[in-house]
Amino acid sequence: MTTSERVAIVGTGLIGTSIAMAAVRAGDQVRGFDVVPAVLSTAAERSGLVAADSLEECVRGATLVVVCTPIPSVAETVARALETAPEAVVTDVASVKSHVVHEVSARAPSTDRFIPGHPMGGSERSGPDHASASVLDGIVWVLAPAPTVDPVSLDRLEAWVTRLGARPIRMEAERHDRLVAIVSHLPQVASTSLMGLAATEEAGEPEILLLAAGGFRDLTRLAASSPHLWGDILLANREAIDAAIERYVERLLELRALLADGRQEAVEERFAEAKAARLTLAAKPQVKAGVAVLQVPVPDRPGVLAEVTAVLGAAHVNIEDLQIVHSPEGGRGTIHLTVAADAVVSAEVALRDRWFEPRRLA
Repeated sequence: MTTSERVAIVGTGLIGTSIAMAAVRAGDQVRGFDVVPAVLSTAAERSGLVAADSLEECVRGATLVVVCTPIPSVAETVARALETAPEAVVTDVASVKSHVVHEVSARAPSTDRFIPGHPMGGSERSGPDHASASVLDGIVWVLAPAPTVDPVSLDRLEAWVTRLGARPIRMEAERHDRLVAIVSHLPQVASTSLMGLAATEEAGEPEILLLAAGGFRDLTRLAASSPHLWGDILLANREAIDAAIERYVERLLELRALLADGRQEAVEERFAEAKAARLTLAAKPQVKAGVAVLQVPVPDRPGVLAEVTAVLGAAHVNIEDLQIVHSPEGGRGTIHLTVAADAVVSAEVALRDRWFEPRRLA
């Protein structure tokens, strides 16, 4: 029998409110607190959590506390929660773990009920207005328990994460930080740097951004993220990110050298390796046959996306991933559909029967 929890959410931004929504959906009692009253009010309205007037009121009597504050205040908040809620399992959602573990250990006399966590979901947007329980559906939720953690508390937290729709995995804090530096933090650095380069070039070439097509928009999406949030993250994980940037620069310089030497075959080999790896990334674990990508030009009008998905649904073709790229000129766009490789022919036939013109990219 599933046991409901009394959940306290401290920090009701995008991820905190999304977790609250998922917990309410799962049948938990949820209280929330935020130092910004307007943010808390919006979160309560959207998620159904009960707003508390203080951190202590929020966590008192809770069986599970989730700290969703900015990184600089995580450790102090965790320590206060451990003291105020002596029966509760306490976790956090910070995207850097080693720093948090060190800071919490310095503040709390006992940390056997604290389990560092990181749900690998979110958006470049921020705030409770953009929250959704679906943010957690199917995502990996890293748990980085210390060797001294209470095993019953760990099992309980894993069961709760699963009940919310996410996939808990255990990982040592240092390893987590090293890996997310490459797959999460470095993409933010690259996106921000590329957008900054284009903005600088715009001063001398005011039409450069008019030429920005889908690839540029895809790569710079993260540049719209919160500067304050990412400043905290990058500084807290600076050593791992420094190593990741160094390795990335080495790759860029290697490709630059191949181009300078005119080594077309070697350049194409690098692209082929990256393409193969990217297609593997796009597939869910249960998609054994690999994936294929279809490019479908569409008019920019209401209902066209629903029409495309309905066509594929009727053909029993599942969409593994979907992306829309709008034309800078307006009036049209392109849908990039990722489907299982063994379903791509069915997808192409179904789309052409409805007068769409899909083109297979991979």
